[in-house]
Order: sequence, then structure tokens, then C-alpha cells
Amino acid sequence: MKTAMVWGSSGAIGSAIINQLNREGWITVGLSREDSISSKVAKLEFKVNFGDTQNLEETTYLISQEVDEVNFWVYAGGDIMYQKVADMTPGNWQSVVDANLNNVFTAVHYSLPLLAESAHIFIIGAVSERLRLPGLAAYAASKAGLEAFAETLAKEERKKRVTIVRPGAVTTPFWDKVPLNLPKDAATAEKVAGKIYEAFLSEHKGKLDLV
Repeated sequence: MKTAMVWGSSGAIGSAIINQLNREGWITVGLSREDSISSKVAKLEFKVNFGDTQNLEETTYLISQEVDEVNFWVYAGGDIMYQKVADMTPGNWQSVVDANLNNVFTAVHYSLPLLAESAHIFIIGAVSERLRLPGLAAYAASKAGLEAFAETLAKEERKKRVTIVRPGAVTTPFWDKVPLNLPKDAATAEKVAGKIYEAFLSEHKGKLDLV
């Protein structure tokens, strides 16, 4: 049986991916923030502090005692904040950049020893060029940086497939944090999960636009 690891498993997209993989017979490992509500869908679940490197190292070691290797890896965590640059504190800026970019690096870094040689890495990004709007500087900048990170990672880990997923609007609680109307054509988390699994089956790599 193949194993999947999903970071951000308590979120809408993360839990939808786990549900998709459970139906396909995968062993699923879910990692969610310590302060989040458990998704209760992954076959193995762990609470982690995404910003605590010692905690991440210890958790990935525990996972290594439970599974042989990870074939399907997803980072579906993140955060958003609507504040103009003049109003945003350095702490709030750092919080958004950490959630969407820096924590991806640490998650990948500590997960790599667990990944199969031909593992598929999925990172949930965004169509960042569409997000360069007043109040979204931190979010747009971090998602743009995520694309550069994914592209570079793919060059370093050449035997693995790396896919940066670029969904449009998705019906998740993210929209409660911004004063923007949810587009009528917004995708469901389940639809995004299905497209990601299709990309795995087709061995897609590079950018995956879902708009």
C-alpha cells in the first residue's frame, strides 16, 4: 500500500485530499496545527507546531516509525490577512509569510528523508499574479515566492515530481478573512482534491493551473 502525507490536514483542501486518498486505499498521514480542530479523517494524525523545527523533526521521526516511505506529499496549509502595507505590522507580515512560504520549506526539509525516490510533491499555491491587490501584499508576495521555491526544489530533487498547484477561488473559510466576494464559479475543495489526484496519476509536474 502506498502512503500519503498531507500537511494542513484539518483545512478544507487538506481534508478533501485525505478523503480522496482514503477512498483509493492509501495509507494517509495528516499533520495539522496544534490549535486546529482535528480532521479525524487521516489514518494517522499528528498535531504539530509548524514554526517549531524541533517539533517538526521529532514528529517526522515518529512518522518514520509508522510508515516505510511516503509516495504522495502535499502541503495544503497557509493563511491570509487583509491589511495594506501602511497598516500592517512587521509581525503580521511575518506571520503570513511564515504560513505560506517559510513553513513550506521546513515541512519539505524534514519530510525529504521519508519520501520515496520517485515521490510526488504537491504544494498548494495560488494564481499570485491575480492577487496583487490592495491589502494582499503579504499573501501575494509569499505565494509568488512559493513558485520560485517549488521550481528550484524540482531542479534539486530531479527523480521526484514537484507540482505547484494554482487554484482560482476555492470555497474555504479563507474568504471569511478578506472583504472580497466569493466568485460564483469558485471550485469546491473536493474538486481541487480530485484534480490533484488526477495530476498524480498522469505524473504531472510543474505548474498545475486550476482556473
